[in-house]
Amino acid sequence: MQSRRTFLLGALSATAALAGCTAGELSIFTAEYGAKRDAGYQLPSIPIHQVPRQYHRQVVRYRTDEKPGTVIVDTKDKFLYLVMADGKAMRYGIGVGREGFEWSGTTRVAMKREWPTWTPPAEMIKRQPELAKWRNGQPGGLSNPLGARALYLFNKRGDTGYRLHGTPEWNSIGRNVSSGCVRLMNQDIIDLYNRVEIGAKVVVI
Repeated sequence: MQSRRTFLLGALSATAALAGCTAGELSIFTAEYGAKRDAGYQLPSIPIHQVPRQYHRQVVRYRTDEKPGTVIVDTKDKFLYLVMADGKAMRYGIGVGREGFEWSGTTRVAMKREWPTWTPPAEMIKRQPELAKWRNGQPGGLSNPLGARALYLFNKRGDTGYRLHGTPEWNSIGRNVSSGCVRLMNQDIIDLYNRVEIGAKVVVI
């Protein structure tokens, strides 16, 4: 017997074919942006209808030579792709580094944390002295800049200082807003966290 999600996916795919749409134009995860209880925190719902449709989590066709499980970050178009089998990927909308904080390269996921502590680097505190109170770390929570989850990116030299993380600022998705880290809506980073393995390759382009 088909699961309800399998049935819905099939129905939506058929509708897309009839309408001349591509898979990337349909979001089947809209209901998953509602409020939820997570690790003792009451995560608020996201008014997803106010977020442009292309930034909703969705399965799309995606050509790449990278193997399934690889994360590809497209900083230009503000998409994060988790490569899947059969020429598909799970696509998420993201916010990326503002001017002067852009970067690219290949890293890996070295650690994953739920409701992580955020410690602003010294150079950030220098730019924003009001952050000095968090010099030893801001505890996880609804107002924490890292949101509900964080994936820590390392390269051959160690910690890059960059993260894939959640954000309570859902309206920043699709924009150049961060200090170099890649942010996702909290409901999306929870989904990504559950799918990505420690050691996964991350390519930022």
